[in-house]
Amino acid sequence: MSNIVDDKIKTFDTRTEAKVPVESPLAYSYRRSGAPAPGKDSGVTVRERPFLGHLVLRGGAIVLDEALRAVLDISLPGEPQALVVDASGERSVQWISPDEWLLIVPGGEEFELENRLRDALGDAHFAITNVGGGQTLLELEGAASSELLMKSVIYDVHPHHFPVGKGVTTVFAKTSVILRRPAETRWELVVRRSFADYVYRWLLDAGEEYAIGVVR
Repeated sequence: MSNIVDDKIKTFDTRTEAKVPVESPLAYSYRRSGAPAPGKDSGVTVRERPFLGHLVLRGGAIVLDEALRAVLDISLPGEPQALVVDASGERSVQWISPDEWLLIVPGGEEFELENRLRDALGDAHFAITNVGGGQTLLELEGAASSELLMKSVIYDVHPHHFPVGKGVTTVFAKTSVILRRPAETRWELVVRRSFADYVYRWLLDAGEEYAIGVVR
């Protein structure tokens, strides 16, 4: 977040030390709809990864790639709809549109990272927006994950069409999500906070035949 004062941009930490209770976007959903525990028959599990750092990067690919390499030792995806995950598996960058990328990092890193990227980018034309408060990430794992997605999204998720390392913006039921496949048996849904409860309840209903379980 930033304020413009005297033609200078001032940045400030969105994760202050104030003792304010923080709840994940699905906290209400767990109380309202429950959270069935995974069992031996569960063909799919869902797990929320709340409070991650989500930064939207916009600008020229060359300067952004150089900055990311210098700060995080990670490169921008080399082609549309591509997802790059670092060696730790905790940081990723996805090509969203011709001049837009989504960078996701562990929660708490995003403020310092944004400042370091701004320093590395210098006078280049770019924009960095912290959107972590407005969305959350859901992980789907298990042999039935792709079958569950086939009932939920309009995009073709067959392995031949949606390999590991791909990510798209698509329609999930009656809302939009960013669908990603970082690993062979794991899928990710980046969901707007206001639709998190809807997506969660849809997953529970559509996954009932697979004995869906919730990892908390």
